[in-house]
Amino acid sequence: MIEIARGARVPEDALSIKFVRASGPGGQHVNKVATAVELRLDLTRANLPQGLRARLQRAAGRRLNAAGEIVIFAQNHRSQARNREDAFARLRELVAHASHAPARRIPTKPSRAARERRRESKRRRSSIKRARRRPDIDT
Repeated sequence: MIEIARGARVPEDALSIKFVRASGPGGQHVNKVATAVELRLDLTRANLPQGLRARLQRAAGRRLNAAGEIVIFAQNHRSQARNREDAFARLRELVAHASHAPARRIPTKPSRAARERRRESKRRRSSIKRARRRPDIDT
């Protein structure tokens, strides 16, 4: 079991790491060494609570593929180790974001005084705009 966030642990077979060649500058070095990291978290094998899993799927956005995996691609650094740490840090951040359940909204109604203030401000605004109009001449 690997802890990906505080309280969120996944089995090792739910995570897969693949090292690929990074794009961008680097000269000959970039053509020889696979420094970019592709980290995949399979949500079907992850054994996460249902609520966390649903929030994680929403939070993942385009990083979630059709197979139900969250794919994180890290290539910001020139070393494999730093890219791997970056990928895990981004996964931890995503899981931490999804682990906070949104506060349930309690619907409320405006008070009678608030409704009256709103109507009064609308009346005031209406009279200001009415005063700007061209006068009606009934002759």
